[in-house]
Amino acid sequence: MGLNVAQKLIKDHLISGSLQKGEEIGLKIDQTLTQDATGTMVMLELEAMGLDYAKTEASAQYVDHNLIQVDNKNPDDHLFLESATQRFGLHYSRPGNGVSHPVHMQRLAKPGKTLLGSDSHTCANGCMGMLAIGAGGIDVAMAIAGEPIYIKMPEVLGVKLVGNLPDWVSAKDVILEMLRRHDVKGGIGKIIEYYGPGLEHLTAMDRHVIANMGAELGATATVFPSDKEVKRFLKKQNREVDWHELIADDDANYDLHDTINLTELEPLVAKPSSPGNVVKVNELEETPIYQSYIGSSANPGFRDFAIAAEIVKNKQIATGLSFDINPTSRQMLTNLVGELHIASLLQSGARLHQAGCNGCIGMGQAPASGRNSLRTTPRNFPGRSGTREDSVYLASPETVAASALTGKITDPRTLNFAYPKVNEPTKSMVDDHLLDEPLSYQEAQHVDLVKGPNIVSIPEMDTLPNEIEIPILLHVGDNISTDEILAGGARVLPYRSNLPEISKFTFEAIDPSYYERGMNSKETGGHAIISGYNYGQGSSREHAALAPSYLGLRVVIAKDYARIHWQNLVNFGVLPLTFSNEKDFNKLTQGDVLEFSNLREVITKQQEFSVSIKDRDDKVNVKHTLSERQVHIVLAGGLINWIRAKQV
Repeated sequence: MGLNVAQKLIKDHLISGSLQKGEEIGLKIDQTLTQDATGTMVMLELEAMGLDYAKTEASAQYVDHNLIQVDNKNPDDHLFLESATQRFGLHYSRPGNGVSHPVHMQRLAKPGKTLLGSDSHTCANGCMGMLAIGAGGIDVAMAIAGEPIYIKMPEVLGVKLVGNLPDWVSAKDVILEMLRRHDVKGGIGKIIEYYGPGLEHLTAMDRHVIANMGAELGATATVFPSDKEVKRFLKKQNREVDWHELIADDDANYDLHDTINLTELEPLVAKPSSPGNVVKVNELEETPIYQSYIGSSANPGFRDFAIAAEIVKNKQIATGLSFDINPTSRQMLTNLVGELHIASLLQSGARLHQAGCNGCIGMGQAPASGRNSLRTTPRNFPGRSGTREDSVYLASPETVAASALTGKITDPRTLNFAYPKVNEPTKSMVDDHLLDEPLSYQEAQHVDLVKGPNIVSIPEMDTLPNEIEIPILLHVGDNISTDEILAGGARVLPYRSNLPEISKFTFEAIDPSYYERGMNSKETGGHAIISGYNYGQGSSREHAALAPSYLGLRVVIAKDYARIHWQNLVNFGVLPLTFSNEKDFNKLTQGDVLEFSNLREVITKQQEFSVSIKDRDDKVNVKHTLSERQVHIVLAGGLINWIRAKQV
């Protein structure tokens, strides 16, 4: 039996384990990606490890999240990151250079390589024939130090693409169709691999759009073949030498199967407040909007902006509407300027912002309260836009631009003109002036880290006690996102290097009293959280595990977890358990006290055990899926403690 692309990538990088589904495997990592919202913690972790120089083939630190400089915090952290990349031998993408994922695709991505990134949308670079995986920051720090990443061997879902996209329908509608079918849990435990004749009609950047929102499906990774289209893209970047073909064998098979006929797709929209809440756009026509927003890593390509520019060219946007343009890279912006597309957008009434993540993570462009925002971004979790009671819809650039003209959600097929045809730049500008090369090993050893007053070292974590009696401080439902656990945005992210300060925002959207109650629980042994399905979906930010751990979180019992957050809990010494019987979720309430007896020995020897409910003469059965290695990490109080113990 032949191999598919995902299996080939895993086999070529396998250090431990086998291709048996569910088995823990160790994978060699060739490249890493960090962004500034997670990278400061990664650099502090590298410092704590005593790393002399990066062991990867290429590692890059991007500054794309925290670009708003209202005080010293963000610029101070930019200087720290710049000094850390010089000290540890990393590329440094300066503020204004663009969003990590498209910039990495343009300048560093290589077919056949593995990429681990401290951003959940790292999976976007699977469009290049890479195995690109999002992870918590400390896992990325370990990879930079030359250690493998450990994951459970996923199933491979093969999605066959046939046909060709009709006018007014684009790649965003493909991934929205996947979310309509499979929802935000459909990719958990899976790598999604796209193949088939329909690929011939999708550019490398179209594939980036689809791969990017594999994160919203909960997938471990999304994989496309490295074919002639990838070669064409790399040639445009003056990097044709980095291309080699990587395609599935003729007799390759997949664990699971799906088929999308591109010809049959229609414009789609994800309604508030989940990327999986997808309907046809014509079901929402006449819904008024306050904002239309083009950009983000989910629609980062030249054509995504150019098609919007052509739709609004020589026209005016609706009265009272904010039409926000967020370029995704300096190179892309330069090309759009050269082809006069920026001029078309501006003359229509658009607002042009700097190249970066911006409003996608609540860093500016927040919508007005009580108004609808229509965006090409990948997520619409509650409050993620920066407005607490937001109402965000997700759609393609065609739908968003058409709606900017009318002031309401509009099926672009109803516009009374022909679908514009967008050509690639006549002369593509390759711009990497703001992507600094790593220093040599010898030069790096003489660099001192530049630390501003807001950078605070990670506090010591204690080991897991053997006897625990802890209250349930929160009992929450399904699909709790990391944005709800610990928000992003201009108000919170500047404290990403200061754990005591950023922890004050933990769970504030769900229960503003959590911080104070958590701090109090530390004096009496900590606390537990109970959750429904898909706990911790969304961003890879490890602060969503680290901050609750700092506030005394010892145990989470959930129906199931999002992959990255589950691993982040382990990395910071929080025991992630699931219910043996999901009906027991309703047996527990906030304020119940859970009793864990002989816990260290129990989780070492058993995967399933019972937990007593104090003063109720009742129990719930729980289980864990930790490997032996992960059990030792939790017992040690987290990965940092475990590494230190190994070095003694």
